[in-house]
Amino acid sequence: MTLDAVAPPRRADARLAVICAALVLAAARIAATGIDVMGVLTFATTVVAVGLTYAPRPLARAAGAALVPFALMVLGTRLAWPEVQAEVYLIGLVSGLVIGLIALALVIVYRANRIVNFAAADMGAAPAALVFMLYAAWGWNWWLVSAMGVVCSVLVGVLVEFLFLRRFFKAPRLIMTVATIGVAQLFIFLGFLIPTWFSEAEVNRFPAIVSAQFTVGNAVFGGSDINVFIVVPIVLVGLMLFFRYSATGVAVRATAESADRAALLGIPVRRLQSVVWGIAGLLAFLAIYLRYGYQAQNLGSALDPTLLLTALGAAVIGRMERMPTVVLAAVGLNIVDSAAFTHFASQSYGIAIRAGIIAIALVVQHTDMSSRLANAATSTWQATQEIRRIPAELRADPTVRNTLRGLWLVGLVAVVAIPQFASNDVLNQTTLIAIYAIIGLSLVVLTGWAGQVSLGQMAFVGLSGAVAGTLAEKYHWDVGLILLAAGATGAVLTILVGLPTLRARGLAFAIMTLAFAVMTSNYLLNRGYSPIKGWLPGGSVRRTNLFGVISLDSELRFFYFTVVILGVSMAMMYSLRRSRIGRVLIGVRDNEKAAQAYAVGARASLIMSFGISGFLAGIAGALFVLQQGALDAPNFSAPESLRVFSLVVVGGLGSIGGVILGASFVKGTQYFMPAPWDFLASGMGLLVVLLVLPGGLGAAVGQARDAALRWHAKRKGMRIPSFLADTRVESEIPAGAELAEAIAEATEHGEDIVEVVD
Repeated sequence: MTLDAVAPPRRADARLAVICAALVLAAARIAATGIDVMGVLTFATTVVAVGLTYAPRPLARAAGAALVPFALMVLGTRLAWPEVQAEVYLIGLVSGLVIGLIALALVIVYRANRIVNFAAADMGAAPAALVFMLYAAWGWNWWLVSAMGVVCSVLVGVLVEFLFLRRFFKAPRLIMTVATIGVAQLFIFLGFLIPTWFSEAEVNRFPAIVSAQFTVGNAVFGGSDINVFIVVPIVLVGLMLFFRYSATGVAVRATAESADRAALLGIPVRRLQSVVWGIAGLLAFLAIYLRYGYQAQNLGSALDPTLLLTALGAAVIGRMERMPTVVLAAVGLNIVDSAAFTHFASQSYGIAIRAGIIAIALVVQHTDMSSRLANAATSTWQATQEIRRIPAELRADPTVRNTLRGLWLVGLVAVVAIPQFASNDVLNQTTLIAIYAIIGLSLVVLTGWAGQVSLGQMAFVGLSGAVAGTLAEKYHWDVGLILLAAGATGAVLTILVGLPTLRARGLAFAIMTLAFAVMTSNYLLNRGYSPIKGWLPGGSVRRTNLFGVISLDSELRFFYFTVVILGVSMAMMYSLRRSRIGRVLIGVRDNEKAAQAYAVGARASLIMSFGISGFLAGIAGALFVLQQGALDAPNFSAPESLRVFSLVVVGGLGSIGGVILGASFVKGTQYFMPAPWDFLASGMGLLVVLLVLPGGLGAAVGQARDAALRWHAKRKGMRIPSFLADTRVESEIPAGAELAEAIAEATEHGEDIVEVVD
């Protein structure tokens, strides 16, 4: 082998020459202008480029995937706002490292369970509050209480998995996701409750590992900030060593790849779930503990939705698997937010910019749907429990038919007669239940049938309602035309938000809609900063007439009008489900590749589901604003979207009747039930409902109906094929020795053996 054979290629020599020139220029810039952010970034980027040039290809590819998004966000921030000083970047680095821990907790749980853990940060609220109070109120040693916090946080994660999540191990992933919302509220409540157990004490003093401090520009960074720089890298290195070299970590990774195959190899899958949730609890505690130190915050307070969006966005940028990319993306997003807040002196613009960055990241990503892991991740989110229809043999039975007619008649009489005696307040609240039911129907199409999880449905409702309110207030359009315009607005918005997610499947649409919801409530519907102020109703919205002659000023008339719209929407949904479009949506949801093999356009069907869902959400938005008489942005916030998502999943996301039942139960409990029963409408209340009824309210009603039908069929001696799984069937075919004797006898008498066997 000659020396030329091992020499680097000429392209590498050319890259090295360019890199050396860039190093010289960067050093010259620093020498001439002093140390500034741009010079340091240029020098650091060049050094990293040198390392990546001569690093092994897999390592270079992984490092590039982690550094490129971070470098683009930091350089883009520097170019957009050159006046921002270095201390702003360092502030973003501190907060970004802490949010990176939360993002890692999200990733670890998602890889193991294929769910979004909305309690990823709030699980640490109670242990952190306990540690603070033991240190501040009772004066315990800081090292001792910190060790207790670590142990308690791990136990909290294990208990969450054992007491709550293990019950939903075989349930649809959407049910488990809603359960984590209830778990989050439970720990927020405990975080607020724990300080009341102690005497009043100063809890704002945070013990630092070191007492040193340093100054950068106009900002002073103390021991709490130095804690972040010490603790987070140690945690990251520890996680890397655990997952790469320990037997338990390797088993957790194998379970994340395929739980079924891991179980076949003898790996205790369920036991490892406790390990995963224990790690998630530890990361949540460290994140909340460190965050209390550098930012004043009430003990037990919930994680801000915008920070949750940042953590989810960082996890998605890291494709829910690359830990260095996830942490650096969280740091980059927080640097952008810190610089935007300094430049604009407002959080609204920073929220919009972060949402835009996450959207761009989703657009450039591409998921290979031929991948086994991608299909597994998607199918778990698409699993919904649909209430099956009454068997055809029983639909024609007079008793069943008359019972159904009687139930419909009772419901119709209740809807028509009871409101005649109700007060205006009760009518308003009942009308809101019907409107939320329409929003639930829009989620049935999008999430239940098309498999696209929407965590920001109220954003489409709010923007469509803004258009409806403007058309009613400024232009005095007819209510019928307003509903059509609002429905069209909702359809267009949903399609525009959904189109970029067709390349990146899985959680792409969920994160995109959550980002859109946060941006809508904090920016687009914020009259102080909104770029669409002209389409926001300025004051009270007065209802116009329907068809030019029917007045809807009366609350009773508007209630009947809303109920008619709900009935038409339900009829449209039933017709859609039984049509070819409905079957195509279900087919694409269950097995996209199989549907494409039959020449079914998967993307076209998804776009159609976006449009139908958005149209229903738009109509609900118009009804919402007309019923309230105003546009109130908090009604369309991201937490409200999560509540709507929860009530729909608890009711029954796979069926129309289940969603109506869920909206009636949750909102009816919230509006009409006295304390403490209104607790059932909260996240913790829904968690209790799911613990009792793991399949949701719709599934429970469906099971009760099937039990009644099975009893009726048995009483009449009917054999229903769909019920045979619950019936013992005696075979009349002779078995074993009897069959051999029958064949021998048939042979002896010259009979047909086939007839004997038949």
